[in-house]
Amino acid sequence: MADLKLLFEAILKGKQKDAVEITQQAINENIAPKELIDNYLIKAMEEIGSRFEQQKAFVPELLMAGRAMKSSLILLQPLLKGGDEKSGLGTVVIGTVKGDLHDIGKNLVGSMFEGCGFQVIDLGVDADSDKFISAVKEHQPDVIGLSALLTTTMPYMKTIIDALEEAGLRQQVKVMVGGAPVSAGFAAEIGADGYSDSANSAVVRAKELLGITH
Repeated sequence: MADLKLLFEAILKGKQKDAVEITQQAINENIAPKELIDNYLIKAMEEIGSRFEQQKAFVPELLMAGRAMKSSLILLQPLLKGGDEKSGLGTVVIGTVKGDLHDIGKNLVGSMFEGCGFQVIDLGVDADSDKFISAVKEHQPDVIGLSALLTTTMPYMKTIIDALEEAGLRQQVKVMVGGAPVSAGFAAEIGADGYSDSANSAVVRAKELLGITH
């Protein structure tokens, strides 16, 4: 029998190899993928996120936990498709805006969203408004996450929001912004729906915006 408490621990401690082995064992024993994701993968990411908020865990641990969680998720995702279980809570398109090449914050946010049950489309860094518009048309996301770590690239977030407006897509998606120089005041000023200052709170805020209660 797979000891699922060890799966939670493996992800929490960023032990990728252990996480994969236990996940595979659980799959072999026909444990429902959704149960593994909801009760162990997501719970472990929520726990590491909460420790990060309290400064009991740091960026490297968060990244390692995210990597371990992704490795388990890769094994489980094919089993979700084809079933009647809709994979995830919704779709999030994230990217660092044009002119900005920082990606650690964005990657953390992406890992947290995936770990908490969202599908994530990552546009990478230096992403312009056309890239975001195309992604919205193609993937019909529920949320767009814009990241900027330079004061000089922050204004480009408004350019993207204006472009969504012009393309007639603004109403169908929630726009969230974040990054070191970004504030709640700035988010309101440029017409974003939400702001968060950490990977953990980004997921909480996104759920609030989408009316997801669990």
